[in-house]
Formats: sequence, C-alpha cells, structure tokens
Amino acid sequence: MSQSVRTRPEGSGQALSEAYDTALLDLDGVVYAGGNAIVHAVESLAEARAGGMHLAYVTNNALRTPDVVGAHLTALGIPTGADDVITSAQAVARLISEQVPEGSRVLVIGGEGLRVALRERGLEPVESADDDPAAVVQGYGGPELPWGRFAEACYAVSRGVPWFASNTDLTIPGARGIGPGNGAAVEVVRIATGAEPQVAGKPLPPMHRETILRTGAERPLVIGDRLDTDIEGAFNGDVDSLLVLTGVTDGAQLLAAPPQHRPTYVDADLRGLLTGQPEVVADGPGYRCGGWTASAGAERLELDGDGAALDGLRALCAAAWTAAGEGSCALDAGKALARLGL
Repeated sequence: MSQSVRTRPEGSGQALSEAYDTALLDLDGVVYAGGNAIVHAVESLAEARAGGMHLAYVTNNALRTPDVVGAHLTALGIPTGADDVITSAQAVARLISEQVPEGSRVLVIGGEGLRVALRERGLEPVESADDDPAAVVQGYGGPELPWGRFAEACYAVSRGVPWFASNTDLTIPGARGIGPGNGAAVEVVRIATGAEPQVAGKPLPPMHRETILRTGAERPLVIGDRLDTDIEGAFNGDVDSLLVLTGVTDGAQLLAAPPQHRPTYVDADLRGLLTGQPEVVADGPGYRCGGWTASAGAERLELDGDGAALDGLRALCAAAWTAAGEGSCALDAGKALARLGL
C-alpha cells in the first residue's frame, strides 16, 4: 500500500483470501460481539482457512490470555490455538521489558492477560504501589475492576514510576451496546496525575511489530471495525486493510475519514474475505461503483443510480475522500446514506 492519500476504496480481481497470505483480524466487532459470533464470521473464516490463508487474531483487549481467547474462538466453531492470538498485553509487556531490567516488579491495573504477558517477558506482576514497582501497566480489566485500582496507579505514577497502557480505546462493543474501554480508564489516571502513558496497542507501532514478530506475515491484510485503531494501525504499518461494518463504524464516519482512517477495502462483514472487490472508477465529475454514481456538490454528497448498497457506499467514499483531500469531508451525506439504508 502506498502512503499517498487514498481517494477511493480499491478493487480486487482476486478473492482477498487469495491475494493476502495472512488475515490479521480484530475480534470485538469483527469476529464476535458480547461473546457471540457475528453473523457469517464462522463459515467465512473456515472457508478462508481451507483455501490456505493464515488467520491470526489481533486484539487491543488485554483482559484475557491468548489461551482463553483461543478456547473461546474454538468453542464458537473457529479452531484457534494460543499462538494465533496476539494481544495488546503482549505488546505492552515487550515494550516494558525493553526499558526495565529482567525480574523487575510491575504494578498491574487490569486483568490476567497482563499478568501472563508480563511473566512471559520475565517480569513480576505486583498489586500495590508500595511493592516498589519499576513500572505501572494499565489494561482493560472488565466492568468489575474496582475503583481502588486506579488509585494504586495514581500513587505510583505520581511518584515518578513509568506508566504504560496496553491501549487507549475509549469504547468496547458488547452484547448490550457500547461500553467504556481501557482508554476511558486511562483518562482517569491521566486527569488525576497529569502524566502521559507509553501506549503499545493499535494503532501504534509496538502492536504492529508484535503482530509481525509472532505471525511472520509477508502479505498481511488487517481486518477491523474501527477506523482509529484497526485502519489507522494498518496505515501506520503500511499494509492494506478491510473495514467491516459489523462493529462501531457507520457510513457517516467512513465518509468523513481523514487519510489515515481510510481503508483499502470496505465490506459488510467477513464474507468480504471470500470475494473480489468491485472497482470504483471516475465517471465525469463523479465516481461509479456498480449501478451507483456519487459526486460532491457544494454542500452535500449526491448519489444517483441503483444497485447494491455497499457499491453506493464505495462510490460515496470516492467522492467524499477526493473532495476532502488530506482533510476530513464535511459535506452532508445524510440523504445519500438514507437512500442506501445506511
């Protein structure tokens, strides 16, 4: 992928599962939501795997260990070993291990995923700011994480102990809707201390490095539902990406995406792995995909034609991203998206 400004989604004459050797899949909002498999995920991944594609699961959620995640996916009908799961806990543990001596104590504000990852790197998890930690690490601890854990982090960080965060996702999708993610918890400590953590997770380079080290991918395709983590992470890693619309991103957010949030491909769900991608072509002052033509007017995005809703969305992306250039499109897209049912 070129780092030049993307002005339209790309087409592909091959199924994406054939064009790329490894799928780097986000979990929440892509493979499952609230613990349950997202529609079409299980069968789509099985077919991609049967065709020779390596599947790896890359999550910013630091709560669960790779063993637990792999067992969960296997129970959903997606056979997965621990080696196929890469977490932000692993990425932040490696980052810490490069800055403190082996055997150092690390104050953990989060769940078991962080503790296992730290031990893997030869570090000792501790629970109190009074345990003389060499670092503080904060990761998603689930909805039951006690408020007092944030106080422990604040005590240590205020004393000058280096502070690390697995990720800063403000939200996390679940069965009942969108809840606060680790980024919201990080903000508590940031506000109380005025400090800034070193962050490892998507979209930052430590997570991409951890993923490539653990998978050996040569032609990876990042697949995600979030523009500011999955797609920006792919941009930062200079690899291609597929946005699926099964999670937090809607059509309006996609059309307003700045360059670092523009995916290579867009599809409804993981069935998009098994097909080629339609080409978006210039058509007079606008852009055509399938039976739709989109253009940028003075105040809003215009859409004419008929056909598959996703083709209309791809054409709108081209019109919006071209009009925005290196910025974010501010043209009204409400009428056009309503016509597509999006």
